Amino acid sequence: MDDEAPVIYGLEFQARSLAAQVAETDHIRFLVGTQSLRAENQVHHIDFDDENNLINKNLYLHREGEIWHMSASTFDKSLMTTCYNKTSDSKSEICGAVWRLPCDFDDAVHDDQTTSHQPLELVCHLNKDDCGDLKSVLWQPTGESHNLVGLTDSHILQWSLDTESLSAKTINTTPIAGKAQPKLTCGRWNPHHNCAQIATANDTTIRGWDLRSMEQVYTIENAHGQLVRDIDFNPNKQYYLISCGDDCRVRFWDTRNVSEPLKVLSEHSHWVWAVRYNHFHDQLVLTSSSDSRVILNNIISLSSEPYGDLAERDDESDDDDDSYTEGPVEAPTDGVIATYEEHEDSVYAVAWSTADPWVFASLSYDGRLVVNRVPRAEKYKILL
Repeated sequence: MDDEAPVIYGLEFQARSLAAQVAETDHIRFLVGTQSLRAENQVHHIDFDDENNLINKNLYLHREGEIWHMSASTFDKSLMTTCYNKTSDSKSEICGAVWRLPCDFDDAVHDDQTTSHQPLELVCHLNKDDCGDLKSVLWQPTGESHNLVGLTDSHILQWSLDTESLSAKTINTTPIAGKAQPKLTCGRWNPHHNCAQIATANDTTIRGWDLRSMEQVYTIENAHGQLVRDIDFNPNKQYYLISCGDDCRVRFWDTRNVSEPLKVLSEHSHWVWAVRYNHFHDQLVLTSSSDSRVILNNIISLSSEPYGDLAERDDESDDDDDSYTEGPVEAPTDGVIATYEEHEDSVYAVAWSTADPWVFASLSYDGRLVVNRVPRAEKYKILL
């Protein structure tokens, strides 16, 4: 069996929401949310068996409406949030809630509940104080505080989550200044600076915010020629940020000097919907697009990996071993590692596994989830 072959899983309904189960570090698991107008929507709890190249699943009902965004808790693997479309009395709005998975995955499998369609357990709804549609909910990356940040069209909301009392207390509501201010499109919690900063995007602009004062700490004007779709922080270099957008570009930034991007990638031919750094090896960068492709890049020039002294170490080994006849070790260069074309529709989301740094998943709107691996040759280059 080719252990580099992709594994494809088809959902019954359309989907755009994908999240790795962040607090699960022993198993490769993902959460996928469907977006159906005609039927009860579902959350698919996916377990990837890398030894046998198989996918196991649990299905849970999400009765509140079609899922537009979902995220997994960083401290409790049973918790997750969804942003969903709620329709009542001819009014439609996107709301948010915290949910608990009804049972542990392994228990469900042993009890043969993979097709039981249990409903998700509601922990609490997230109050958005009439601030508009809730675009996304972000969990605090680390720390003892169980805080959440929500983005609406024009506000940044903060909640303190209490899982014992099943409540989320609003601790801050910050409007984005300006009457004609474009709507917020996406955001990302900065894992550095004691988790006191987030970044948001509206239209073509990216802004950094200090959550303690809710003041801007940097602004990247015209980060893209068109709408910014996604942003992510380098997990190992605290000032490095990556973004993508409708101009088909991926741009790398240093937030200390935002006058020009550090690097620009132009491999996609349509809107770039998602971009993600690998959590462990930050030279590995995933992007997905409406061109139906997922691209894995090696951006070693901006990574934290110490490749600068390779030639020097090679010279030393040459002196120590007279039988060594090969030339100097060639330093890695930036470039595309692999292009994945298993999708036939817009690929709205990609996610790295938190349990295995070499495994990632991608999701296209037609409900196709694909689990892939970093090519073995590239893996050995990094490890050896």
